[in-house]
Amino acid sequence: MYWLATRNGVVCRPLALLLRSPPRKCSSVSPSPMLIGQFRRIHCFKDQKVLRGSRKTTKKLNALNDFLDERAVSNILWWKERMQLCRKPSTVQLVKRLDYSNLLGLDVNLKNGSLKEGTLNSEILQFKSKFPREVLLCRVGDFYEALGIDACVLVEYAGLNPFGGLRSDSIPRAGCPVVNLRQTLDDLTRNGFSVCIVEEVQGPTQARSRKGRFISGHAHPGSPYVFGLVGIDHDLDFPEPMPVVGISRSARGYCINFVLETMKTYSSEDGLTEEALVAKLRTCRYHHLFLHTSLRNNFSGTCRWGEFGEGGLLWGECSGRHFEWFEGNPVSELLSKVRDLYGVDNEVTFRNVTVSSENRPHPLSLGTATQIGAIPTEGIPCLLKVLLPSNCSGLPVLYVRDLLLNPPPYDISSTIQATCRLMSSITCSIPEFTCVSPAKLVKLLELREANHIEFCRIKNVLDEILHMHKNPELVKILKLLMDPTWVATGLKIDFETLVNECECASDRIGEMISLDGEHDQNLSSFPVVPSDFFEDMECSWKGRIKRIHIEEAFAEVEKAAEALSLAVTEDFMPIVSRIKATTAPLGGPKGEILYAREHEAVWFKGKRFAPAVWAGTPGEEQIKQLKPALDSKGRKVGEEWFTTMKVEDALTRYHEAGAKAKTRVLELLRELSSDLQAKINVLVFASMLLVIAKALFAHVSEGRRRKWVFPALGESSWSKNEKPLRGENRMEIVGLSPYWLDVAEGSAVNNTVDMQSLFLLTGPNGGGKSSLLRSICAAALLGVCGFMVPAQSASIPHFDSIMLHMKSYDSPADGKSSFQVEMAEIRSIVSGATKRSLVLVDEICRGTETAKGTCIAGSIVETLDVIGCLGIISTHLHGIFSLPLNTKNTVHKAMGTVYVDGQPKPTWKLMDGICRESLAFETAKKEGIPETIIERAEGLYHSVYRGKIDSKLEEFCSTGFNNFDRSDPQSSSARVKAVDGTGSVKNIEVLQKEVESAITLICQKKLIELDNEKPSELTDIQCVPIHVREQPPPSTVGASCVYVIFRPDRKLYVGQTDDLEGRVRTHRSKEGMQKAIFLYFTVPGKSLACQLETLLINQLPNQGFHLSNVADGKHRNFGTSNISLEGVTV
Repeated sequence: MYWLATRNGVVCRPLALLLRSPPRKCSSVSPSPMLIGQFRRIHCFKDQKVLRGSRKTTKKLNALNDFLDERAVSNILWWKERMQLCRKPSTVQLVKRLDYSNLLGLDVNLKNGSLKEGTLNSEILQFKSKFPREVLLCRVGDFYEALGIDACVLVEYAGLNPFGGLRSDSIPRAGCPVVNLRQTLDDLTRNGFSVCIVEEVQGPTQARSRKGRFISGHAHPGSPYVFGLVGIDHDLDFPEPMPVVGISRSARGYCINFVLETMKTYSSEDGLTEEALVAKLRTCRYHHLFLHTSLRNNFSGTCRWGEFGEGGLLWGECSGRHFEWFEGNPVSELLSKVRDLYGVDNEVTFRNVTVSSENRPHPLSLGTATQIGAIPTEGIPCLLKVLLPSNCSGLPVLYVRDLLLNPPPYDISSTIQATCRLMSSITCSIPEFTCVSPAKLVKLLELREANHIEFCRIKNVLDEILHMHKNPELVKILKLLMDPTWVATGLKIDFETLVNECECASDRIGEMISLDGEHDQNLSSFPVVPSDFFEDMECSWKGRIKRIHIEEAFAEVEKAAEALSLAVTEDFMPIVSRIKATTAPLGGPKGEILYAREHEAVWFKGKRFAPAVWAGTPGEEQIKQLKPALDSKGRKVGEEWFTTMKVEDALTRYHEAGAKAKTRVLELLRELSSDLQAKINVLVFASMLLVIAKALFAHVSEGRRRKWVFPALGESSWSKNEKPLRGENRMEIVGLSPYWLDVAEGSAVNNTVDMQSLFLLTGPNGGGKSSLLRSICAAALLGVCGFMVPAQSASIPHFDSIMLHMKSYDSPADGKSSFQVEMAEIRSIVSGATKRSLVLVDEICRGTETAKGTCIAGSIVETLDVIGCLGIISTHLHGIFSLPLNTKNTVHKAMGTVYVDGQPKPTWKLMDGICRESLAFETAKKEGIPETIIERAEGLYHSVYRGKIDSKLEEFCSTGFNNFDRSDPQSSSARVKAVDGTGSVKNIEVLQKEVESAITLICQKKLIELDNEKPSELTDIQCVPIHVREQPPPSTVGASCVYVIFRPDRKLYVGQTDDLEGRVRTHRSKEGMQKAIFLYFTVPGKSLACQLETLLINQLPNQGFHLSNVADGKHRNFGTSNISLEGVTV
């Protein structure tokens, strides 16, 4: 039977056969007209009853109230398709009991399936109708329950068991305990489902009345459920937000639109190639995918939409995903879809954050991104892993990845490089750069669910911005980061406005939130009451808001706690004293005051304490007042738990005072969220700025360690029809090394590339052609993004596109051979190349027969030569040099070989000329091909080709790329939880100045002595502090440093290192050292650092300082003698 809950009744009609559509991966928002017509003939009946498994309806029909609209049909079909994808046996059995006659899928003929008005099922269906494509979890007591279709989803994807087992006479029901809600939501969102959560109204209800319920929030992929977070004492992990994606075609090419419901933003990118579009889909974890009907109108006119011919790369990518078609304006209609999906009001506006595609490189294609590891690919060295230190993760990594896949405008890349150059040269310590997800900020403040932990993090973000503003070195970096942050967020904020708003917001948070180090909110403590009781009761609200704002509530709680202590002392302590005074063998009286955690009460627990004869002794009166302890439902807790009226009254008063205080704390936290909503744009901008700063500082540190350099960037003023001046269209890279090899470890071999036109590259197998192309591509991409490059020096023009084509594989899903796939990619490269492009093609036309493949390759070379782009075409098709090619700018290059003991060996060096040696036999033999096969192959080769080979040997070039060590050094440091240090800020500052003065005196004396013996590079000692939540600048990378730690126990620790950042992390990872302060200075060379370290270890105690590592000075050869400091002038 078909049932649909309506406002006044239930719809009834047999429609099971109408919904037997085959499973599809794509859904249409518009069902067939015939199906809609059949749905519209459904009538509504008000009075219906289900008795003993049979349906009885009244004879009198009510007037028709409503029809089932197209949207309801579409949603039911949508759920039916997903139910047909279920594979678990238990889920399959539940699906058989579904009746696709309503959004819940309930069969009213089954037990508990009634949809009559006033039932819980009817109420749940009303909630479901508001968000029809979300799984609905309804709070019922201590469980969150789901019915029908939603129950099947929980069993299939969340691993839950159905309620009542697999009974066939009951509707599908499933659920999870309240404590497991987060895990269940994670399981559902991980599988792409959105969840609507319905909560119960807490508090007493009237007899025989159902609790009120309300929609408390939603959980979407990339957007977790935050209801109640304001009162929780821990942070919530926030994943990367997932957009809704819409794809369409335009006159310029493919267009992709992104809508982020959390941020209320949208962006569009037009003029994309099919490969670039698929690259974006591969790297974007989206929530919903919508395809515009314009995609069906392709050049080939086939029904399987693709850009050329049947199928296509985009078709193959989308055919395995869930998507829906839509039509109309691609942007406005997509926003309308988002409003429907998330229940967003029409009054809410979405902000356009589209960055203009003018004067910027094209996004990377899928092939280019995978072949250099910008998209992690098995067997390909990952570019992201070498750009940043191994301890850098999260938002900074995502920013760098997006920058590589979507290179910034030329002016922004120049700004990024200028910022990195400044970062490389500063000498002051730098902030920790607190990274907060902008989406998390927006959602928590919008829903007023930010807790005190999040406010402390927000204040850290604001304070770090202000710290950079006050520092003369960091303020220059702060100003340079404004434009990259504008591009990343779409928000244009003036520098002075940013600083002023950050200061205002920081002060507002500081006035309200109780920060670290404030100790005016100690927990209540009384000897007679277990300390665990007060800790559990008060930790949920104390330490969040400054006491001055809740002084009245504090006082009430303190009075209630004191009254509770007095009641326990008067009613329980005489009994305890009596029991302790009683000496008896085993089986004597027992009793103590305990905290009943489950019941949040302090009671007396004892047995055999009642006197056999009442004689008026101490404690008897209190024993008479005892009564059995009861739980919240009035049930007796146990035979050994007792309380008194006075204690119960005191407990009730204390709980009421605590609840009042907690309510007030939550009110103030929510008020603070409301206040900061007015500054949400500044907060988002500031948080993103610190993410970018952390990413760039990390890159500079890693680049310096790897001995990379900043390239000189070319002009960006070429127009499409303007011919570049001589020398402008040139890329020169000196000492280029493969990005995956560590130059600092000496494992890389360098090459020099001076490219002013197209290279036609030949070389033997294993000679380094592919590695050279991959390295040039990575260096060019890093340069146009503003990053450091793996070279000794480099000059890189502003390319409008960087295209790399390596090996191709067949695509059975599209019915294409590997050569077809290669030609499709080459077609995209040729059609998109300009004189400002970099084109790199490895072993062109390898997938077809030699003669025709050679001719196709030659024609492609001619085409690129006419375009005038820079690039390299590598090939083993040596016949191409015999073709009458019309080229003017193409240069022949080769990867050289040398003869060692009469055998050719690759040198991995780029040189001028042609290399016709393939080393095919040597490569096959090296990889284990049997000797007999090799010998036969050589015989065949000499019998056929010997006469065609010129006896004169080619001259080959020398030395080049080495075998590749793919290992990536990993940092072994880790962050652990630490304990706050002691001592006031003022005393630490005084101690720091005294230590700095002593260090200067001691070391300056030593340097004067050394300078008399041999002139030294160091003439002065410059001590730099590293305060709490700061870290060393990138300029210390690879430099020898002597450092002093100010320990929490007020002792000093002296050390020296060539890796100051790693040493600071290691020390702060130890217990109690998280807030340790450092003082350091750099010296030229490790030998001098060791001398000064030992000198300080032996001399600082003589100045009255306490050292924790005094013993280290006894094992050194320097500084063991006492040096008089009299007469030393600094």
